[in-house]
Amino acid sequence: MYEESEKSGSEGGSRIDVSRPHSARIWNYLLGGKDNYAIDRVAGDKVVEVYPGMRDVTRQSRQMLTRVVSYLAGEAGIRQFLDIGTGLPTANNTHEVAQSIAPDSRIVYVDNDPLVLVHAQALLTSTPEGKCDYLEADVRDPETILREAARTLDFSQPVALMLMGIMGLVTDEQKPQSVVDHLLSALPSGSYLALYDGSDADPAYVEAIARHNANSGAVPYTPRGIDQIARYFDGLELLEPGVVSVERWRPQPNPWGEPVKVSCAGGLARKP
Repeated sequence: MYEESEKSGSEGGSRIDVSRPHSARIWNYLLGGKDNYAIDRVAGDKVVEVYPGMRDVTRQSRQMLTRVVSYLAGEAGIRQFLDIGTGLPTANNTHEVAQSIAPDSRIVYVDNDPLVLVHAQALLTSTPEGKCDYLEADVRDPETILREAARTLDFSQPVALMLMGIMGLVTDEQKPQSVVDHLLSALPSGSYLALYDGSDADPAYVEAIARHNANSGAVPYTPRGIDQIARYFDGLELLEPGVVSVERWRPQPNPWGEPVKVSCAGGLARKP
């Protein structure tokens, strides 16, 4: 199926650009998924050549997402999730984790890769009590996201805003802090911000991303300092253990053994 689509660009229509890699498909490849093209695999392999720990980054960050959603749907009692930059379906998607705990959970996924739209049917499989929806939109356009998400989510009730690995795709010139602030401003008290992003803690990771930005043709990614990532949570009630490397955020046993330190940091905070 994918070999044919790589040649014709027919899968999902001509809007899927198979001439350049896409971050969602590269991430899918590094996680061991099959929803990617040869150009994405080449780009992913080049990153791994320079930074062999990149697969650990994808795995450990995915594990943090699972732990965050489990906490939100369980102890925090959240029933609405706005997951922006969701990427391609893999194991333990947000709705699967949330609805396994609270079947009435409502989830809106947002991404700007047309291939994710092709696979949206997998994302939209919901429990009868809950609901899932998918929006094709860009995180840089928060007004559109909020307007369209309001068809599924009730913004008078708490919402978990999930920005997992997406803000690094917003350049400093595009004002990522303003994007996060805009999204949070629409959410009521008792809502949560869950966010992680690539950090500049490991020079080898920074070098790998710099080469990827220069040579892959994909949208550039910007690793930021942990202090910069922490600023996204300004004005919120940050939960323990604060903004930390993702493998240190409330660790639990995982399929890959003892957590490996990775150059990706995040946290979870409540809007007062």
